[in-house]
Amino acid sequence: MEILIKGAQLILSLSILVTLHELGHYLPARWFKTRVEKFYLFFDPWFSLWKKKVGDTEFGIGWIPFGGYVKISGMVDESMDKAQMAKPAEPWEFRSKPAWQRLIIMVGGVTVNLLLGMAIYIMILWVWGREYLPNENAIYGVHVSKSLEAQGMRDGDRIVSVNGKAPSSVGEAQGAIMLDGARDLVVDRGGEEVRITLPEGFSQMAVDSGEKALMQVRIPFFIDSIVPGAGASRSALRNGDRIVSVEGRATPYFEDFRKQVRERKGGFTVIGYERAGNRELAVVQVDARGTIGVQSMGYDSLVAIGYGYSTVHEDFSFARSIPEGISSGIETLGGYVSSLKFLFSRSGAEQIGGFGAIGGLFSPTWDWQVFWSMTAFLSIILAFMNILPIPALDGGHVVFLLYEMITGRPPHQRVLEIAQMIGMVLLLGLILFANGNDLVKAIFK
Repeated sequence: MEILIKGAQLILSLSILVTLHELGHYLPARWFKTRVEKFYLFFDPWFSLWKKKVGDTEFGIGWIPFGGYVKISGMVDESMDKAQMAKPAEPWEFRSKPAWQRLIIMVGGVTVNLLLGMAIYIMILWVWGREYLPNENAIYGVHVSKSLEAQGMRDGDRIVSVNGKAPSSVGEAQGAIMLDGARDLVVDRGGEEVRITLPEGFSQMAVDSGEKALMQVRIPFFIDSIVPGAGASRSALRNGDRIVSVEGRATPYFEDFRKQVRERKGGFTVIGYERAGNRELAVVQVDARGTIGVQSMGYDSLVAIGYGYSTVHEDFSFARSIPEGISSGIETLGGYVSSLKFLFSRSGAEQIGGFGAIGGLFSPTWDWQVFWSMTAFLSIILAFMNILPIPALDGGHVVFLLYEMITGRPPHQRVLEIAQMIGMVLLLGLILFANGNDLVKAIFK
């Protein structure tokens, strides 16, 4: 069921983004009296699920549920319609229009996705506001990765400053290290400030280690819920119990527990827990994934039972949400661009994911706030990826148009065709590689 929910969210999100992206090409094409032969959501090799001719344009839905396209008359695109291009140019064709009009048509999709991402961030802030855990409220400190531990940080350290600036949250501290190259840390360790200097190239070292996160907030482990049919449901554990040990080893915080249980996949383990001030033991079966089927209490629930972690909730008026939403879009774009530097290494390339990895980012339950947050993120990423100067992408067409505007002469038709074919091969290879990575990870965990 979880896979179906995530899959449905992914398809809906991509459908919205692709439709509006292609509308960004379609509308300026129509404004400049350029004929659009097809407008399709999803791809339709051999047949389509639905189609309807309206004027000169065939609108339809394909059967391969990812992507989409518009076919503009007189343009070298993925259709590779050489027969049309061999004929004399007609006044309604793309190639007959001034270069500046063609440029507007080509950047329309990217522009729509960029503005859409910012608009969604504005909506999210206006409707739901923003909630986060301030760094100073992470009173139990953080769990640190092995990479940070090797540089002198310890579990339980509390972040004081990163490059001389107090971070607003643990996530901001991690972003400053990984994306901005921050190297000077000050942490509070048992009331004493300790200075840590990370080496040059630390971010790449962390990526090479395969770690998902540098640090995570330490959370006392109280059971919030138990998954029916899982190992914990057949044990003495109950909602509200505090887990304190695994096989006699203290696990006062959730991440401590998770690490210990993960080492006991497919077997049984003895878990120590507290209930009403008494300590008890329970024998629990661990599944093949290294879990027992329990959900930890969140920040609000912990506050209710006296364990700190007060989050801050900010409400935004519509007027205030506009600049904040635009800022969120710019930060998302900047963070993504900064993260691309890690792709040019073997470990970075191995982390490239396809549709499975993207779908895994959505909530396992239908949560509209998470859905729209992910859609805004993907819209910004789609805008950036499409403007890259790669043949077959919008950015590739823009490069040739700029060349024409600067030199006063268009590239040779054969050059455009060859570039389009090369770009399509590159994109297909990247798609296969990314989804192959997903498949390998799914098989070999």
